[in-house]
Amino acid sequence: QVQLVESGGGVVQSGASLRLSCVASGLTFSRYAMGWFRQAPGKEREFVAVISWIGLSTYYADFVKDRFNISRDNPKNTLYLEMNNLQPEDTAVYYCAAGSSIQTVQGLAPKYWGQGTQVTVSS
Repeated sequence: QVQLVESGGGVVQSGASLRLSCVASGLTFSRYAMGWFRQAPGKEREFVAVISWIGLSTYYADFVKDRFNISRDNPKNTLYLEMNNLQPEDTAVYYCAAGSSIQTVQGLAPKYWGQGTQVTVSS
Protein backbone atom coordinates (compact mmCIF):
# COMPACT_ATOMS: atom_id res chain seq x y z
CA GLN A 1 0.00 0.00 0.00
CA VAL A 2 1.42 3.34 -1.07
CA GLN A 3 1.50 6.08 1.50
CA LEU A 4 2.65 9.67 1.20
CA VAL A 5 2.72 11.43 4.55
CA GLU A 6 3.30 15.18 4.72
CA SER A 7 4.48 17.10 7.75
CA GLY A 8 5.97 20.45 8.66
CA GLY A 9 2.98 22.71 8.21
CA GLY A 10 1.93 25.22 10.81
CA VAL A 11 0.93 28.78 11.58
CA VAL A 12 3.57 31.42 10.85
CA GLN A 13 3.76 35.15 10.34
CA SER A 14 4.33 36.87 7.04
CA GLY A 15 7.97 36.68 6.00
CA ALA A 16 8.67 33.45 7.87
CA SER A 17 10.00 30.17 6.49
CA LEU A 18 8.81 26.58 6.71
CA ARG A 19 10.11 23.28 5.44
CA LEU A 20 7.58 20.66 4.46
CA SER A 21 8.47 16.99 4.30
CA CYS A 22 6.78 14.07 2.60
CA VAL A 23 7.78 10.53 3.50
CA ALA A 24 6.86 7.86 0.97
CA SER A 25 6.36 4.15 1.53
CA GLY A 26 5.08 1.24 -0.51
CA LEU A 27 6.66 2.42 -3.76
CA THR A 28 10.08 2.62 -5.38
CA PHE A 29 10.55 6.27 -4.54
CA SER A 30 13.49 6.88 -6.86
CA ARG A 31 11.41 5.87 -9.88
CA TYR A 32 8.78 8.57 -9.39
CA ALA A 33 8.71 12.22 -10.18
CA MET A 34 7.49 14.02 -7.08
CA GLY A 35 5.55 17.20 -6.74
CA TRP A 36 3.94 19.64 -4.36
CA PHE A 37 0.49 21.12 -4.81
CA ARG A 38 -1.68 23.37 -2.71
CA GLN A 39 -5.33 24.14 -2.27
CA ALA A 40 -6.66 27.24 -0.61
CA PRO A 41 -10.21 27.47 0.75
CA GLY A 42 -12.68 27.90 -2.07
CA LYS A 43 -10.05 27.45 -4.75
CA GLU A 44 -8.94 24.61 -6.98
CA ARG A 45 -5.85 22.60 -6.26
CA GLU A 46 -2.82 24.10 -8.02
CA PHE A 47 0.64 22.97 -8.95
CA VAL A 48 3.53 24.35 -6.88
CA ALA A 49 6.71 22.46 -7.83
CA VAL A 50 7.97 19.19 -9.29
CA ILE A 51 11.27 17.33 -9.21
CA SER A 52 12.50 14.54 -11.45
CA TRP A 53 13.44 11.01 -10.36
CA ILE A 54 16.96 11.78 -9.22
CA GLY A 55 16.48 15.50 -8.72
CA LEU A 56 18.29 16.82 -11.78
CA SER A 57 15.27 18.74 -13.05
CA THR A 58 12.92 21.00 -11.12
CA TYR A 59 10.06 23.23 -12.21
CA TYR A 60 8.04 25.76 -10.28
CA ALA A 61 4.81 27.65 -10.58
CA ASP A 62 5.28 31.31 -11.48
CA PHE A 63 3.94 32.51 -8.14
CA VAL A 64 6.85 30.79 -6.36
CA LYS A 65 9.13 33.59 -7.58
CA ASP A 66 12.34 32.00 -6.28
CA ARG A 67 10.90 31.75 -2.74
CA PHE A 68 10.41 27.96 -2.71
CA ASN A 69 12.86 25.13 -3.26
CA ILE A 70 11.93 21.51 -3.91
CA SER A 71 14.39 18.72 -3.15
CA ARG A 72 14.45 15.01 -2.47
CA ASP A 73 16.50 12.46 -0.56
CA ASN A 74 16.00 9.15 -2.32
CA PRO A 75 17.74 6.94 0.27
CA LYS A 76 15.34 8.39 2.86
CA ASN A 77 12.28 8.21 0.56
CA THR A 78 11.62 11.83 1.45
CA LEU A 79 10.54 14.89 -0.51
CA TYR A 80 11.02 18.42 0.79
CA LEU A 81 9.66 21.87 0.08
CA GLU A 82 11.59 24.77 1.56
CA MET A 83 9.36 27.84 1.64
CA ASN A 84 10.78 31.28 2.35
CA ASN A 85 9.25 34.73 2.71
CA LEU A 86 5.80 33.24 3.17
CA GLN A 87 2.85 35.53 2.51
CA PRO A 88 -0.82 35.29 3.53
CA GLU A 89 -1.72 34.22 -0.01
CA ASP A 90 0.41 31.10 0.54
CA THR A 91 -2.14 29.88 3.09
CA ALA A 92 -3.40 26.50 1.90
CA VAL A 93 -3.29 22.78 2.43
CA TYR A 94 -0.10 21.50 0.82
CA TYR A 95 -0.06 18.07 -0.77
CA CYS A 96 2.73 15.93 -2.09
CA ALA A 97 2.19 13.61 -5.02
CA ALA A 98 4.02 10.94 -7.00
CA GLY A 99 3.79 10.43 -10.73
CA SER A 100 5.48 8.54 -13.53
CA SER A 101 6.91 11.68 -15.08
CA ILE A 102 7.32 15.41 -14.59
CA GLN A 103 4.65 15.96 -17.19
CA THR A 104 2.02 13.87 -15.43
CA VAL A 105 2.73 15.58 -12.14
CA GLN A 106 2.61 19.08 -13.62
CA GLY A 107 -0.61 18.14 -15.37
CA LEU A 108 -2.26 17.41 -12.01
CA ALA A 109 -2.45 13.73 -12.91
CA PRO A 110 -0.06 12.05 -10.48
CA LYS A 111 -0.72 8.48 -9.46
CA TYR A 112 -0.55 8.95 -5.71
CA TRP A 113 -1.49 11.77 -3.34
CA GLY A 114 -0.77 12.50 0.28
CA GLN A 115 -3.36 13.70 2.77
CA GLY A 116 -1.95 17.20 3.04
CA THR A 117 -0.53 19.51 5.68
CA GLN A 118 -1.99 22.90 6.56
CA VAL A 119 0.09 26.04 6.16
CA THR A 120 -1.38 29.26 7.55
CA VAL A 121 0.38 32.59 7.14
CA SER A 122 -0.84 35.56 9.13
CA SER A 123 -0.16 39.16 8.18
